[in-house]
Amino acid sequence: MISGRCAACKYLRRRCPSDCIFSPYFPSNSPQRFACVHRIYGASNVAKMLQQLPAHLRAEAANSLYYEAQSRTQDPVYGCVGIISLLHQQIHSVESQLAKTKAEIAVLNSLAEEPVQIQENEVEASINNFLLEQDSIASGQYFSHSTYIPSNFM
Repeated sequence: MISGRCAACKYLRRRCPSDCIFSPYFPSNSPQRFACVHRIYGASNVAKMLQQLPAHLRAEAANSLYYEAQSRTQDPVYGCVGIISLLHQQIHSVESQLAKTKAEIAVLNSLAEEPVQIQENEVEASINNFLLEQDSIASGQYFSHSTYIPSNFM
């Protein structure tokens, strides 16, 4: 135990033993961290989870529990899954934009090589056909809800 009680023992209003499972991961200078985790998981469950892990993985688990609890507090229905889903949608959107740009480059390269003049709407039609093929190949189903992502998560 460093100085005084850890955030968990302060929150639970108990004496902080020297071998407190919470003290390395919930220091007294950030009480909101334990409060958030306790509100979602409960102190007893968090203690059990941390005790079951090897010592070298506990810090990462405490960080993960805090992140997931904070996500669940901000989005009670989807939690961190909502954020993951939104990120998947963004990836899909960027991949589609990349495919469109590659198709435009390919069409323009083929036009530069061919001496035959193709009208502008025929070029757009070939691009659109290519994009439709790409969408049918790379179509994926993701959650279609809007999720607030705080700036500290990105």
